[in-house]
Amino acid sequence: METMPNNNGKSFYVTTPIFYVNDAPHIGHAYTEVASDVLARWHRQRGENSFLLTGTDEHGEKILRTAAANKTTPQQWADKLVEEAWLPLLETIDIKNQDFIRTTEPRHEKAVQKFLQHLYDTGFIYRGSYEGNYCVGCEEYKTEADLIEGEGAFSGQAVCAIHSKPVEKLQETNYFFKLSEFEDKLLAHYEANAKFIQPESARNEVVSFVRRGLEDLSISRSKEKFDWGIDIPWDDSHITYVWFDALLNYITAIGYGEDTDEARAKFASLWPASVQVVGKDILRFHAVIWPAMLMAAGLEPANQIFGHGWLLVGGEKMSKSKLTGIAPSQITDTFGSDAFRYYFMKAIAFGQDGSFSWEDLSARYQAELANGFGNLASRAIAMIHKYFDSVLPAGTDFTEADLQVQNIAATAVKNANSAIDDVAIQDAISSIWTLVDELNNYITVQEPWVLAKDEANRARLGTVLNTTAEGLRILAVLLNPITPKATAKLWAALGSGLGELDAQPLNEAAAWGQLKPGNVLNVLEPLFPRIETDTESK
Repeated sequence: METMPNNNGKSFYVTTPIFYVNDAPHIGHAYTEVASDVLARWHRQRGENSFLLTGTDEHGEKILRTAAANKTTPQQWADKLVEEAWLPLLETIDIKNQDFIRTTEPRHEKAVQKFLQHLYDTGFIYRGSYEGNYCVGCEEYKTEADLIEGEGAFSGQAVCAIHSKPVEKLQETNYFFKLSEFEDKLLAHYEANAKFIQPESARNEVVSFVRRGLEDLSISRSKEKFDWGIDIPWDDSHITYVWFDALLNYITAIGYGEDTDEARAKFASLWPASVQVVGKDILRFHAVIWPAMLMAAGLEPANQIFGHGWLLVGGEKMSKSKLTGIAPSQITDTFGSDAFRYYFMKAIAFGQDGSFSWEDLSARYQAELANGFGNLASRAIAMIHKYFDSVLPAGTDFTEADLQVQNIAATAVKNANSAIDDVAIQDAISSIWTLVDELNNYITVQEPWVLAKDEANRARLGTVLNTTAEGLRILAVLLNPITPKATAKLWAALGSGLGELDAQPLNEAAAWGQLKPGNVLNVLEPLFPRIETDTESK
């Protein structure tokens, strides 16, 4: 979990939402994790001080009820889920996070209380009464516009549009955050920072929501109702509303509230966050409540909130309760973590809803990974082993075809970099794949196996294979943030002598001639092994 040295003074801090521990993760959670990890790895490969935070949200009524249903305490339930499901998920899909925050950790709880006390002391929190429709699944009060007519067993009842379950009518005397005071400040912030909320559809939704007017937010629950949460520091008969607690993880994990020089320096170097990746169903919490909280505390909001779409299975949002939840291991056990990462980043435009199907995954694995990239690497390296006794030949007298490979490689690096800066991960992969396609076409047209039949073509054969090997080196660097296991195998086979793959500066990947003629190549392990289908195994 170490970061590369900060070579250019830039810092990149990316966060995932912290996930409820009421159940085990499905591929929707993993989708968010992988996207955030790809962004963090990419920026790290560019030489930036890159920090990825993820974690778990462990307070609230939903967790209390889940624990009770499983005949255990909330803390024991959270510990079990974190150890048996959420931490293993990071291994399953190859996440390289720098920290994992749990909202039950003392470092978080103390900092939350400090934040609350500051807002209370400065007049942004007051005591009041409230009556409303509460969704336990969302841990949120719902307006009438947020409710829909129930179906089936809930026919005739108002249900949450997200969870399709009835809301509960609650009347409480709580503490409130003066969210209504930040309506104009938020709209001004959105106007001054056009990229603060992305994609554009998400930005439009939030701006429209805020323009309709904001109400003050209940930020506590009486312990007479339930007691699983962080105590309000000036009134221990109340606990903190779970969202007001959970949102603060993004700063409590990087030193907020700690009175040490080290903590203050860490916070100053990482905040405001570069990108906070969230699902669109929790966009309002992050794009409305969260920046208002920070403004009240005299802190800057994050640079960007990016709301991605939902993964759909059979036309419905991924959900354990609706039996559409798929465990990530169901995919990785067959296709591997690289294929999981590649597929979800390439097949779905980040920011839009996307449908998952086993057929599409299998087809892309075969056509794009196994045949497109994997076969390209195995063919090229095998020919160097065969025709040059595993020694990388020199490239000389570059032709127009050779130079075209170099130009496409340079363009791929430039365009992929630009796409990542726009959080358009699928566009970045498409840019990289122009080099995969070009190298496959280059080999087909140059026919090195034909050149090898005539000793007079020896120099040309060397140039063709040198060019292909250089292209593979560039692909290894560019794809390392996306398919780290496969690129590690490719890097080992190239025997580059250039040091660790993670240390290769991505911005300089297309600088030609980094592989040195005379280097001995190693045997390439299969990057994407053949997978038997059900039909083939019968």
